[in-house]
Amino acid sequence: MTANEYRAPSGRPPAQIPWLAYRFTRSDAVAAGYYVLFLLLLSFVPIDIPGLSALIPDPLVAAYVINLAFYAVGGVLALIAARAYVAREARILATRPVLSAALIPIGVILTIIASMVGLIITGEAETAVNQEAVQGLVTEMSPWLVVPLVVVLAPFVEEYIFRHLLIGKLSRYWNTWACCILSVLLFASIHIVGKESLSLPVLMPYLATGAVLVGMYVWAGNNFMLSYGVHAAKNLLSVVIIYAVPPELLQQ
Repeated sequence: MTANEYRAPSGRPPAQIPWLAYRFTRSDAVAAGYYVLFLLLLSFVPIDIPGLSALIPDPLVAAYVINLAFYAVGGVLALIAARAYVAREARILATRPVLSAALIPIGVILTIIASMVGLIITGEAETAVNQEAVQGLVTEMSPWLVVPLVVVLAPFVEEYIFRHLLIGKLSRYWNTWACCILSVLLFASIHIVGKESLSLPVLMPYLATGAVLVGMYVWAGNNFMLSYGVHAAKNLLSVVIIYAVPPELLQQ
């Protein structure tokens, strides 16, 4: 494999794969439309599914079921839309297994460093409502239930939307760097939209993570399977830390 196959100039799709045109398809429209519609509903509209409260009286478990269903359907739609790219990008990573495996922990470390730098810039730490909800979900539920949602499904759907579509495909029609900035901003915003007001201390951890994921994605020639690996590993580390650290310490 040549260097251009692993890292295309300016983040453009590798020219060696002409049949993957990085054009938007109807499957992309369905997957993206579903994600945006239900994200807005989950963020702004109180959803009271008939019979759900009677079937699942625990609000935390009910929230888990709703989110699992949302991301499971989104994951299936994203996989259908991007299956050719997933296969191609996984094969590219497999040609350099040692480098690919090393890039995942490197990416996680970079997200931690970027978050620390962001904390220094803002001068204060403020936990987002979304992060508190994730911590509550992890501490109250079995890891066998949490990992499929937080580590497997959610990162895949988000990398498909915010890297594969907003950079890989949108950059055919718009400046690549503008797409990267848009990806970072929207990725950070969706984690707090409808939950609290936009503020730099709350946004900063998500901005830092988004910037690293965008950097890894573009550096690897628009390979969202690599950014997905980093995203999933970062979430897995967070889950492990939450399970390992006593809840009273996390609340301090």
